[in-house]
Amino acid sequence: MIVCGDDGLAHRLAAELRGVYAEQVTLVVPPSGRRVRRPVVGRARAASAALLDRVVSAAAGRAGAGGGEPAANEPVVEAAEVTEAVLTEVGADRAAALALVYDDDETNIRAALTARRFNPRLRLVLRLYNRRLGQHIEELLDQTAAVASGDGQSAGLDASTTVLSDADTAAPALAATALVGTSKVVQTEGLVLRAVERQPPRPGEVADPGLCTLALLSATSNDPAGADGSEGSGENGPRLLPDEAAVAAATGRGTVVLEQVSYSGPSLPAGRGGVPPFASLFSRRLRWSLAGLVGCVLALAVGLMIVTGEHPLYATYVTLLDLFGINDPAFHESTARQVLQLLSGLVGLLLLPVLLAAVLEALGTFRSASALRKPPRGLGGHVVLLGLGKIGTRVLTRLRELHIPVVCVESDPDARGMATARRLRVPVVLGDVTQEGVLEAAKIHRAHALLALTSADTTNLEASLYARSVRPDLRVVLRLYDDDFATAVYRTLRAAHPFALTRSRSVSHLAAPAFAGAMMGRQILGAIPVERRVLLFAELDVAGHPQLEGRTVGEAFRAGSWRVLALNTSPPGGRRGEGEPAGEERVPAASGLVWDLPPTYVLGAGDRVVLAATRRGLAELLGRRRRERAGA
Repeated sequence: MIVCGDDGLAHRLAAELRGVYAEQVTLVVPPSGRRVRRPVVGRARAASAALLDRVVSAAAGRAGAGGGEPAANEPVVEAAEVTEAVLTEVGADRAAALALVYDDDETNIRAALTARRFNPRLRLVLRLYNRRLGQHIEELLDQTAAVASGDGQSAGLDASTTVLSDADTAAPALAATALVGTSKVVQTEGLVLRAVERQPPRPGEVADPGLCTLALLSATSNDPAGADGSEGSGENGPRLLPDEAAVAAATGRGTVVLEQVSYSGPSLPAGRGGVPPFASLFSRRLRWSLAGLVGCVLALAVGLMIVTGEHPLYATYVTLLDLFGINDPAFHESTARQVLQLLSGLVGLLLLPVLLAAVLEALGTFRSASALRKPPRGLGGHVVLLGLGKIGTRVLTRLRELHIPVVCVESDPDARGMATARRLRVPVVLGDVTQEGVLEAAKIHRAHALLALTSADTTNLEASLYARSVRPDLRVVLRLYDDDFATAVYRTLRAAHPFALTRSRSVSHLAAPAFAGAMMGRQILGAIPVERRVLLFAELDVAGHPQLEGRTVGEAFRAGSWRVLALNTSPPGGRRGEGEPAGEERVPAASGLVWDLPPTYVLGAGDRVVLAATRRGLAELLGRRRRERAGA
């Protein structure tokens, strides 16, 4: 396995492949003098990643997982760019997969084109932020591999191209955590899987198990996202994919249960090409003034109709003539008619400044449509989002899809997400979040949650601590890379604010399992965080997996490793072979996903299943299959 990158995701992915999948990994990084310039904490972050890499690899070595070499002996190649010479040096002609996880899309695309030309049978995993471009690149590279095979067919090739985005992987979890603090959403095949954290039931209550119980939360803390939620928490930490006996015995512990909900992607509020809605053209006071003038005109028209006995339309026409001063004076008319004409002239004088104000407001609205909005007065119950980089932009889009009010804070006026904020008409406060008055301008004292998603751990921590001092019960979600640093943060915050809800999410920690699974030849449908651990949803063919093939759904379940959730009946792939027993319980064939599989349903070689798995459980499934292929 070859991993090429220039930030923390590359180190985390290499650690994932070594420690979980027991793979030999060659890491390609830029030379020290030409690496992407990062904040001061970035150097500590890279060191933390390397430390985590060594610890995980050493732990895997002690466990006998593959008997790999120590992490210190793992090859690391420094190269400014991925060229054919570099690919030759790292052995790309013999490698099974290559991951290109540079922070720049163009760098990844250029390297992918070079790698596909160098080795058409190489499995490629790309990190691209641009979704539409990623689809085209994936099709192009797969077509290139098919043509290189000689017959234009890629079915027999083990090569494939998978385009992933760490921002897209992490955004749903971050948005859901800020929204309610408990929901974790994975969208696939037109459905949404929602994993919900539930508190322990009170005495006399029975907890709703949902479709199934995915995890038991930590037992030693009121805030389950605290120090006991990491990989090394032991029995007191979270337990992924427990069996029924473990769930029944775990009294007093929160759970993560799976629910199925329908979803139709709502259109974004600003989906009309940036044209502001009609109601936003005029202020509320001006709209009431216009409504009052219209009421006066109608009242004058009714009065004229009563006095003269004319038709209502004619009375309205004459009233408008008087209003605009283009009617003849009522010299020889009745007193009532003369009074009505004078009142109409007075209303006409009032109408002129109102119309002028309307024109000026409309012009000002269109002129400022591309400008940044300020948080409106009286705003409350919103989410304060710090940082509009790649991750912050995706989270902002996700929150607006859910119609959640958001106020963004960004120090760089040219940040990636500024255009998205303008398009979605989201208020933005420009300024350094560590300076006094910036969070106050974002109405932090009335906010529902704070999402600190900058690239600097210390900045996120400083903003969170200051927000806590302003509002102690504020829901806070921090983006923290280093696990040890996150543990220290939680111990302090939990001691200082025992009743406040705090969560920590590492983007690379959420994204690395998906990238690692793709390198092993499987598309990870989604990942949900369970405290500081990750639970994966993946799809794979039953054929060739003795742990699944020929077993019932109940027999295929392995506590702590994997659990079959659904059967994918959509093409491609057959249902059953002709020689299989006729007495099996079958699920009616349908296009899409079949949920609520009976425990007695037998998994056949032609089935494709969607399962929830731990990182090590998925590694065991894929590793055994790969070793069988290598032996064949």
